[in-house]
Amino acid sequence: MTIGVCYGVVANNLPPANEVVQLYRSKGLTGMRIYFADAKALSALRGSGIALILDIGGNDVLASLAASASNAANWVRDNVRPYYPAVNIKYIAAGNEILGGDTQNIVPAMRNLNSALNGAGLGAIKVSTSIRFDAVTNTFPPSNGVFAQAYMTDVARLLASTAAPLLANVYPYFAYKDNPRDIQLNYATFRPGTTVRDQNNGLTYTCLFDAMVDAVVAALERAGAPGVRVVVSESGWPSASGFAATADNARAYNQGLIDHVGGGTPKRPGLLETYIFAMFNENFKTGELTEKHFGLFNPDKSPAYPIRF
Repeated sequence: MTIGVCYGVVANNLPPANEVVQLYRSKGLTGMRIYFADAKALSALRGSGIALILDIGGNDVLASLAASASNAANWVRDNVRPYYPAVNIKYIAAGNEILGGDTQNIVPAMRNLNSALNGAGLGAIKVSTSIRFDAVTNTFPPSNGVFAQAYMTDVARLLASTAAPLLANVYPYFAYKDNPRDIQLNYATFRPGTTVRDQNNGLTYTCLFDAMVDAVVAALERAGAPGVRVVVSESGWPSASGFAATADNARAYNQGLIDHVGGGTPKRPGLLETYIFAMFNENFKTGELTEKHFGLFNPDKSPAYPIRF
């Protein structure tokens, strides 16, 4: 499995979960991410074979799981045991893009979840956390990548000890939007025409996505965790309502991503497991207007633009 799609539900007009799972299957999609233990989605996934990233939910849940082993055991009892293995839960994400003081809860929550899963005989499910790309700094050239804060070294070493991957949200869109003077649109959207060389190791890059992923790889190596895989837990491009947010750019990016990740990156050739954000345009998303337009599909299940999986 290389390509999955994130199933966000910050909307009031989406189809029921059983129809969503049918849509995934009809498109040949073999991976999904959900952002909390959504009983409707989990029930609809039974027997589908779709590999799942299951997020725990908000920072309150993260704090609870960090606070005690019994809280983690109860969470696994309520949200994993009733569904697994009928639902192919592959990873549990202990937090998504955690910032500030809440970062101190990531490692304790991961430890407690690992203990709870092992105690329940569910140790095949890997526990990780999903980071924003700016958890890495010095990202150019990619080989200079290093984690911006010390807690990530502890995360990386815990992942190394459990053979779990690091989940990373990688968005060339935001990098391009923040620096269109230095980053070419074609380089950000998998279109040909730009090549960038890493002068430290001689590797050459033809797309910004590869350079960003390899900066995360470099940070893992500097943290003493060179064996930890990277799974791209979100990546996408908006199709409307903002800078460079057009259906043409979104189609070029997401089609390019689908066609590209089977070959990995210059630093790590091979399959790169990747989840596109998102399945649907979500009309209740807050923030910039582009946030409502990351979907591959409209709420009526029609494609937002043509795409081949």
